[in-house]
Order: sequence, then C-alpha cells, then structure tokens
Amino acid sequence: MSGWPDIAGRIEGRTHILPIRVYYEDTDFSGIVYHANYLRFAERGRSDFLRVAGVSHTELFDGDDPLAFAIHRMEIDFVKPARIDDMLEVHTRYTRAGGARLEAKQVIYRLGEDAPEPIWRALVFAAVIDTKGRPRRMPTIARDALAAYVGPGDE
Repeated sequence: MSGWPDIAGRIEGRTHILPIRVYYEDTDFSGIVYHANYLRFAERGRSDFLRVAGVSHTELFDGDDPLAFAIHRMEIDFVKPARIDDMLEVHTRYTRAGGARLEAKQVIYRLGEDAPEPIWRALVFAAVIDTKGRPRRMPTIARDALAAYVGPGDE
C-alpha cells in the first residue's frame, strides 16, 4: 500500500477528499452516471475517511463484540449529471460521531477547467449496530479517532 499513498484520498481540515474517475461501467445506456452509483462513490468516501482517520471496519467487526455501521437514512439531491471520463471528488465531512450515531454531509464535485462544480449532495445518517442489528455505542477507539474531524459541515 505504500506505493499508493492517496488511494484512500486525503483529509484537508475536517473534510476528506476522494478522487473518482467515471468509467463506462458507471454509466447507463445514455452515457450518464447511473443514479445508484453515486451511492457507491459516497460509500467509498465515508469508508476511506474512516480508514484515513484510523478507524478499521475489519477491526470493529472482528473484535470481541462485533460492530458495524449501517445507514438508516439519507437525504439526497441529484444536482447535475456526471458522464463518462469526468473527474470527480467526493467530499465527506462527519458532523456527528457519538452514542450510536454517525452523521455526514457529502458533496460530489465535477472537476474541470473552472471551479469544481457540485453535482450531488447528501446528508447521511448511520448507526453503530451489533451482528443482530441492535444499536450499540460507538467504540471509544472510533470516537477518539474521529474527534479531531467532527464538526459542522459548510459544504
């Protein structure tokens, strides 16, 4: 992994930024990104933010008390379409991490010659759950790893 230092993106201030290129497989018959693929891009942004901050999904699940994050609500705005070969950035900012909750604001930008253009926005609400789907408190190690990054989102 040391050869790919930016494969999981980077954190600037409190925002994680993950570059994404749109491939043919991401599009529908019209050449526009299929709507469900934005959810995949956003998931990668949230997961890689956690990874870069030091929170491992695998370690949380493989522990004595296996835990996972489960999305229970999303509010999504599809602003403009992305197309094949577009260069995108997924911006993720965690706005709450405590109790059994993890909340994020996400924006996907299209990069171009001008300023980055927002094309998709979401508010994401997740819960920490055990293997039976019951809510559990966020582990201290995860809460502490995210503490420096959690705050209101400006995007």
